[in-house]
Amino acid sequence: MILMPQKDWQWNFSLTHQVLSVSLGSDYEFLTPYTSKLLIPDARDSLEFSVEHAKFYIDLLDKLSTSLSVTDGAIVQIALNATAAHFLIKPQMPKSWFFDASDTCVYSEVGKVFYIKANGHKSLVVAVEVGLQATQVMLLSSECQLTDSKCLKQFDTIKVMHDRLHPLRVNRQVVAA
Repeated sequence: MILMPQKDWQWNFSLTHQVLSVSLGSDYEFLTPYTSKLLIPDARDSLEFSVEHAKFYIDLLDKLSTSLSVTDGAIVQIALNATAAHFLIKPQMPKSWFFDASDTCVYSEVGKVFYIKANGHKSLVVAVEVGLQATQVMLLSSECQLTDSKCLKQFDTIKVMHDRLHPLRVNRQVVAA
């Protein structure tokens, strides 16, 4: 079942769990993995789940439903975390040096799914914020080992230059002469 935004949804910082959460009405609370040190100052207070947040979330639900073969619950989890990352995480500088460059030029847009490659392993990511030269992505794979001592966990975000994004599939057109 896909959860659609309601007017009583709101962002909160859970003091019990020390992470950003979304109150989904009076009965449910969704916990993001984002701790205080990752969040903008306003995210530590209660914030309305605004119309802009709802539109972003719904657009992501639509895009992810067509590009990923996962359950509705997983799509909701990805979309809520991506919405939190887009609006409430502090800006980041690109850290492209961890990743292999792509041989294929890609067009990045919010909600588009890509691979990134680090240490010979592919990891699935979704674009949560797109700039002129770099994209902030959220990890969909369970983890991505960057170095011997640094590892991204599922739903962590990192900003990378566009040339580090690998397409899910490469469409090659064959022209017969």
